[in-house]
Amino acid sequence: MIEPANSALSIGQQCKLLSIARSSFYSTPKGETEQNHDLMRRIDECPADLETPFFGVRQMTWHLRNDGHLVNEKRIRRLMRLMGLMPIYQKPNTSRPAKGHKTYHSPLCLNQWRTRLVC
Repeated sequence: MIEPANSALSIGQQCKLLSIARSSFYSTPKGETEQNHDLMRRIDECPADLETPFFGVRQMTWHLRNDGHLVNEKRIRRLMRLMGLMPIYQKPNTSRPAKGHKTYHSPLCLNQWRTRLVC
């Protein structure tokens, strides 16, 4: 892709032609640290994962802190998102009307009601 030995085009010109930043040519991705891999293993092997699948970031952080790991919620949130883990919890049921609320079936009914009051 980019040839550093090319004498006709400099590295900066080649990066400009490919529409990438020159700094991305020089940098190499570091990946996850061994400590993060250990935490991901702990999250995956956690007995709370099977017994309580509703453990979210806060509860997983609490569980890992009780095991003696120095972690914060931001790190656990990033690792759980990287692993594709999401807690199971009840979502709000917004499609069901509350008791005592009057339902209007269509805007036409509402308009007819308004015109009767005006007349």
